[in-house]
Amino acid sequence: KPYVMIGVPLFAADTDEQAHYLATTAYQRILALFRGQSMQMKPPVASMNGLWQPHEQRAVEEFLAMAVIGGPAQVKAGLERILQQTEADELIFTCDFYHFADRKRSFEIAATLKH
Repeated sequence: KPYVMIGVPLFAADTDEQAHYLATTAYQRILALFRGQSMQMKPPVASMNGLWQPHEQRAVEEFLAMAVIGGPAQVKAGLERILQQTEADELIFTCDFYHFADRKRSFEIAATLKH
């Protein structure tokens, strides 16, 4: 049986709301990629409304289709879903949060969910 490792965009925070807010950094970065602009990380924003067009929003959401975004319970459910769907042996994470402390906390949350 082949050994399978899946790369997962991870946006974990102490609450679902905080995770979605912090994830706007990644949304802006991917949007810049699609537009051919600088992909330098930008601070999170309260809302992406006005920053993207509906077709761009759909494209960013499709790009992040495997992303896990939320607080601990939501992240646990999302990771379990991915493992069940893919039967992966291992997960590797990316996290495009603007501040290092938020990225570190995201990985700490994921580490506590290890089963």
